[in-house]
Amino acid sequence: MDSQNFTETALTNIRRDGFTIIENAIAPALRNAIRSGLEPWLQGTHMGRNDFEGLRSERVYALLAKVPEIATMVEHGETLAIVDALLPKNYLLSAALAINLHPGETPQRFHIDDGGNAFPIPQPRAMLGVSTMWALDDFTSENGATEVIPGSHQWPDDRKPRERESTVINMRAGAVLIFAGNLFHRGGANRSAQHRLGITIQYCDPNMRQLENMSLAVPPTRAASFSARVQALLGYSVIDPGFKGYVNGLHPKALIDPNYTGRKYRDELPPS
Repeated sequence: MDSQNFTETALTNIRRDGFTIIENAIAPALRNAIRSGLEPWLQGTHMGRNDFEGLRSERVYALLAKVPEIATMVEHGETLAIVDALLPKNYLLSAALAINLHPGETPQRFHIDDGGNAFPIPQPRAMLGVSTMWALDDFTSENGATEVIPGSHQWPDDRKPRERESTVINMRAGAVLIFAGNLFHRGGANRSAQHRLGITIQYCDPNMRQLENMSLAVPPTRAASFSARVQALLGYSVIDPGFKGYVNGLHPKALIDPNYTGRKYRDELPPS
C-alpha cells in the first residue's frame, strides 16, 4: 500500500472508530536507544502520585529534554501525515512522556486526552487533539495494554463509558496506536510479572494550552538542537495567518536561531 492510501485508510479508521495502529513504526535499535536513555529515570523510586498516574507506575515527563532520541517519534512521518489531516495548521506538541507500568498496577479510569471538558463545547464535537501510544514492549491484555472504547469520540455528553464496551489494543513492540483526543481510553491493569513500557506523544489544536509547558520543559538551548518541525511543535512557532505566539513582538524562533530572518506574510512581500 502506498503512503497516500495508507494515510487515507488510517484516517477512515480514526474517523469511524476513533483509532488506528501502525505496526513496525520504529526499529529495535531506536527502541533500545530510548530505553537506555530512560534508564536513569526508571529506577523504581518515583511512582505515580495517585491512581490516575498509577501508584505502581513510573512516569517520565519532559522527554525531549532528557532523551532527545524521542524526537524521531515526535516527527514520525506517517504519524504526522495523519495528524496533519486531523488538526488545524500550526498544531502543537501537547505532551511527551514515558509510562512504565509495574506488576500489580490497576486500571486507570476511562478518560479523554484533548481537554475538551474544560471548554463549553458539547459532545459530539471535533477532536481538539490527537494522541499516540508507542509500544517499547509488547502490549498485551495481561501487562496493561491500552484499552479504548471504539466510536466513543462521537458520543453525546450524557453517555458514559462502561467497561464492557472497551477493546484491548494488543500490539507488538515498535507499533504505535494513534487515536482521537476525545476517544475514551485508559491504561489497563498489569497482571503480569513484567514491566510494560510505553511512550505517549500528544498533539493539540494551536489555540489550546499544551498539557506540558514545552517552552519551559525543553529550554531554548535544548530546542535549538532539534529539527525545525520539532521546534515548531514545541511552540517556537506562531499561528499563521497572524502572529499569535510572538515573544517581545518577534517570532519565537529568534530565541533559538540567531540567523532567523522572519517569514513572509504574503508571497509578494520580502521576508519580515
